[in-house]
Amino acid sequence: MLTIDEDRGQVVAIDPSGRFHVHGLDTPEAFALVSDAWLRCGWGVKYVYGFTWMGRPVIQLPEDLLRIQEVVWRVRPDIIVETGIAHGGSLVFYANLLAARAGRVIGVDRDIRPANRAAILEHPLAASISLIEGDSAAAEVAAQVRAQIPPGARVMVILDSNHTSAHVAAELALYAPMVTPDSYIVVCDGIMARLAGAPRSQPDWEWNNPQSATEAFLATSEDFHADDPAFLFNEGAVLSRVTYCPNGFLRRRAA
Repeated sequence: MLTIDEDRGQVVAIDPSGRFHVHGLDTPEAFALVSDAWLRCGWGVKYVYGFTWMGRPVIQLPEDLLRIQEVVWRVRPDIIVETGIAHGGSLVFYANLLAARAGRVIGVDRDIRPANRAAILEHPLAASISLIEGDSAAAEVAAQVRAQIPPGARVMVILDSNHTSAHVAAELALYAPMVTPDSYIVVCDGIMARLAGAPRSQPDWEWNNPQSATEAFLATSEDFHADDPAFLFNEGAVLSRVTYCPNGFLRRRAA
């Protein structure tokens, strides 16, 4: 339970054991608690379904887009692979980021709706985007992706399609080997693990979510480790990200 008392300048949280925790409204602890409540509320009201990037709907938390942008700037990939296309806004966003490097984005989706395909192919950045229709967890589809990656290209992968634990686990097995050393595979929507019982959720989300697949993958992987990237700029007191992708940044160890 969380109470925000603006008159007293306090945030009061009651933990499961019934203990009270009082934090000043202008503290990092209060910000973290309020942000967590805001994320849950935003999920229920479909907050992320209200943004576009260069004309295409982009169903992403704006904070996550900015943090991924920071990683792209640091890693400087030549290729970004994204599973899950929807309206194509995030594909356009990543293509926009790679434009200065003449990079490419490869988007994979089981069902690319004709209207979305047409809009993406007609976009000014279409020349930097490739579309592959098929199940991203299928080996033959992953092979099509790999065939479009030039030798020596620096690769980053973003998983944002079917968010069941089994599907994400299959994607991790197929796409993690494509990630180049010191680059990342980003697993989206791990917040589902905290949303079971919330509006627009399912009871099994407590265990059937991307984060459970990520934890299992890291337990057996020698090449990857969880690495929430440090902020490139921070003159504030907040040290943790506001995100739908908790523990979702997996960095491949340098060669």
